[in-house]
Amino acid sequence: MDEPGTIVVGVDGSAESRAALAHALEDAGRRGARVRVVSVFQPPEYWAIAYGMAAPPSEEQVTADVETSVRELVGSVVTERPGVAEVPVEIRVVPGVPARVLIDESRDAAVLVLGHRGRGGFASALLGSVGMQCVLHAPCPVTIVRPVPASPTATRPGSTVPAPA
Repeated sequence: MDEPGTIVVGVDGSAESRAALAHALEDAGRRGARVRVVSVFQPPEYWAIAYGMAAPPSEEQVTADVETSVRELVGSVVTERPGVAEVPVEIRVVPGVPARVLIDESRDAAVLVLGHRGRGGFASALLGSVGMQCVLHAPCPVTIVRPVPASPTATRPGSTVPAPA
């Protein structure tokens, strides 16, 4: 593990990964660490097979598009939390299998941070397959972050009734 430390965070553009990114940046600010933001995508060859695409985009095009999205996400989270503006951030966009890439990227990390993929009810107690693989196989501690409701009038998980204030 390198000093002062690297926090690896997996992002996919979801609310859960946004919460994980915010947590990772705040934790890095407290630790004096840096953040490696990792976004993984299936290679375009997979798209051609899975979705019957005659001419999928090139890997370079997908990498550039994903990197642009991740940079915008990081910028947005930093704007919301000015205290993390000085945290060094490295962005990596990698084709492959998400759990495998995240485990590999966390080999020199102090911690791996991921968003939780709850589905409501009993299933919300379970991790998604990527999170479970990382918890079981990552070479460092893994933190799973749930997004915080936006306001006190947010709905309860699994219902359409507003939560009590």
